[in-house]
Amino acid sequence: MSWLEGVILGLIQGLCEFLPISSSGHLTIFQTLFGLGGEENLTFDVAVHFATVMSTIVVFWKPITELVSGLFKKGANKEKDYVLKLLLSMVPILLVGLLLKPYVEKIFATDVIKAHTGNGLLVVGICLIVTAILLLLSEILSAVMDLRNGADAEAKEKRIADKLQVSEEMSGKQKRKIFAQQNGIKFWQALVVGAAQAIAVLPGLSRSGSTIATGLMTKVKKASIAQFAFLMVIVPICGEALLQILKAFKQGGHEVVQSQIGIIPLICGFIAAFISGLFACKWMIAILKKFNLYGFAVYTFIIGVLCIVLPYVIG
Repeated sequence: MSWLEGVILGLIQGLCEFLPISSSGHLTIFQTLFGLGGEENLTFDVAVHFATVMSTIVVFWKPITELVSGLFKKGANKEKDYVLKLLLSMVPILLVGLLLKPYVEKIFATDVIKAHTGNGLLVVGICLIVTAILLLLSEILSAVMDLRNGADAEAKEKRIADKLQVSEEMSGKQKRKIFAQQNGIKFWQALVVGAAQAIAVLPGLSRSGSTIATGLMTKVKKASIAQFAFLMVIVPICGEALLQILKAFKQGGHEVVQSQIGIIPLICGFIAAFISGLFACKWMIAILKKFNLYGFAVYTFIIGVLCIVLPYVIG
């Protein structure tokens, strides 16, 4: 891998991680075009994913510090409630990561898929089309709920809840109801969104697209699901990066240097992913506040169809 390829793939990862178009799918497409594959892909993928986590932390620095501060306050509060929901959402991806992800990576590797189907991008294409369908359904359901309940009904409810004071005399159910209104998400919704994140280990199935779409379909508002979807991935990706680092140390610390990537392309990819991730994260938040996801649904559908058809036509 050259430094320029590292920059290009890093930019793609940073942009696609937050936009609901599948960073893993686009990385796979461009890695296939560049003729890259094998363990080197995994090392590079982990590095650029970690870079986008760093950009997430920068963008959400204020709410993250508020959550950490709230953990050290006495009594129940909305920050502790939110952190518990984030932890709950991570359970499905933890189980998949420990039990299934190594098998998923082997089964759905581009060379394996190509050997069986003649098209290494077949699974990516199918999953991109599934992403498009999820985005389309979520927007339709969200629009129907806004028409039925009023577009700002939940926002008004949240403003009222923010003024409420939680007392020790309140029951657990009463506290949870207030916290759910303040945080914009309930425990069962957090778990369902977490399950969507776990399923998104499939290449081409957008993590942000799946979690945001699932959140919208479970009646979480766009402003609330955007922050939750981006924060819930921090710990899993940091954990995966740590495991990859430990793996490199166990192999003598020479895995990255001796691989086809090289340390310079890896650093270039990391920096490019971090900078583009900052831009894409802020852009996606603005999009969810003011616009819809139909454009992303059309884009992922077209790219998905091309991934399925073009390799057979060209090859």
